[in-house]
Amino acid sequence: MRSDIFDQTNLEVENGQRFFLQNPKMLKVTLGEPVLAAKGAMVAYQGAVQFHHKGSDTLAKFVKRAISSDDQALMTVSGQGDVFFARMAEDVFIIHLEGDAISVGGQSLLAFDATLQWDLHRTRGAGMMTGGLFNTLIQGHGAVALTSDGKPVILDCSQQPTFVDPNAAVCWSANLVPEVVSSMNMSSLLRGGTGEAFQYKFHGPGFVVVQPSEGFSGVVQSG
Repeated sequence: MRSDIFDQTNLEVENGQRFFLQNPKMLKVTLGEPVLAAKGAMVAYQGAVQFHHKGSDTLAKFVKRAISSDDQALMTVSGQGDVFFARMAEDVFIIHLEGDAISVGGQSLLAFDATLQWDLHRTRGAGMMTGGLFNTLIQGHGAVALTSDGKPVILDCSQQPTFVDPNAAVCWSANLVPEVVSSMNMSSLLRGGTGEAFQYKFHGPGFVVVQPSEGFSGVVQSG
């Protein structure tokens, strides 16, 4: 049997790391300690692996998840073996936290070490017209895998205010506190709007990762 599909680049990767990229679109995690992952993100696994719904841990976190349109349901993945995760062939990248933190927007969260601490935070200025915007703060020591709908760009927010469509914001420095601002005006509304009604405003020492898409990874349909 012969086919280009059997090319060496398509074979399973073994490199001894716990979190690593099987290819730019697929994450491979070698279990031992459990991981938390987005529900439905598993595409394959090998070994004795169990999947369980991840609850909210605390009442406060449950309330936030109940009212958040940004909430992403999580599952606990445990056991012994290898698990492959992906989302709609989006690009995957891994951030290794070393006692620091990262804020993740929308539906960009793919998987992370279960030993990391996480919580939902409401974005300042996100009122009823935006549907309520929350981001997930993850901190501690461990790996976080995120997805981007296309190759992202990293913008420096320290020199000047940076405005990002909420649907395009993948993640940002945890010390940055985004504010939801509106560019709507009555004249524009009467003409049918611009499609750019709300943005995140970032300003301060830090960065924001922006994907080249306003697709399903976000939650706010502006305009």
